[in-house]
Amino acid sequence: MVTTLIVYASNHGFVRNCVDRLAARLDGRVMSVDLKKDSNPDPGNYDAVIVGGSIHAGHIQKSVRRYLDHRAGLLQTKKLGLFLCCMEEGEKAEKEFKDSYPEELISHAAATGIFGGEFDFDKMNFLEKAMVKKAAGITAGVTKLREDEIEKFAKTMEG
Repeated sequence: MVTTLIVYASNHGFVRNCVDRLAARLDGRVMSVDLKKDSNPDPGNYDAVIVGGSIHAGHIQKSVRRYLDHRAGLLQTKKLGLFLCCMEEGEKAEKEFKDSYPEELISHAAATGIFGGEFDFDKMNFLEKAMVKKAAGITAGVTKLREDEIEKFAKTMEG
C-alpha cells in the first residue's frame, strides 16, 4: 500500500479544504500535517510527499519555505507533488508558483498544481482585509476552487 504525506500551511482554511479534497482522491494511506501543528514532519517513512501552501502578500508562507529548505534533500528521493493556492491565473499564477518553490524541487516533482484561491473576509483580520481590498480592488469575498486541477494532480500522483 502506498503511503503519502501531505504537508501544508493554511491561514484561513482554503488550503486545508484543498488538502481534504486531494486526500480523498488518493489511494493508500494518506496523512496530512498542518505546519502550524508540526513544523518539521519527517517524510522518511512515506512513499510520496505532497507540499502545498498559499500566497499571502505575494509570497508563500514562511513555514512552507522553511520546511522545503530543511527537507529538500530527502524530498528529492521521494515521489513529490507541489501545489499552490492563489487567486492569480495563467502566467501570473505560474510565476507565483515558480517563485514559491526551489527549481530543483519543481524539476523533480511528479505533479504540480495551482488549485485556485479564496478571499474570505469573514476569516481575515482588519489589516488583511484592507490589503486585499486595495491590492485586488474587491469589496466582497471571492472563491476560485479549481476542482479540475485537484483531480488532475491526484491522477498524476497515482500514475
